[in-house]
Amino acid sequence: MSAEDKEDKTETACRICGYDDGDQVFDEYGVPQYVICPCCYSESGIGDDNVSQVREVRGYWVATGAPWHDPSFRPADWDLLEQLANIPPQWR
Repeated sequence: MSAEDKEDKTETACRICGYDDGDQVFDEYGVPQYVICPCCYSESGIGDDNVSQVREVRGYWVATGAPWHDPSFRPADWDLLEQLANIPPQWR
């Protein structure tokens, strides 16, 4: 298989809340890096491996007010809908 045929599966946005600081949460092979999101407190590779599960966890997080686990990471101009737009399309 040539390099052009290989699909890069790198993800930097949290599948649950869309928080994206540019660090890999899934590497180029789609392997989770087990990063804990400072926003929704989900861990990549734990409970985010199918879209139904992702939607359920996201729904709970939003329904409880979309709280930040570590508020020191929350930007002053934070916009929930803008952040949710970072979620890769296949995980919406």
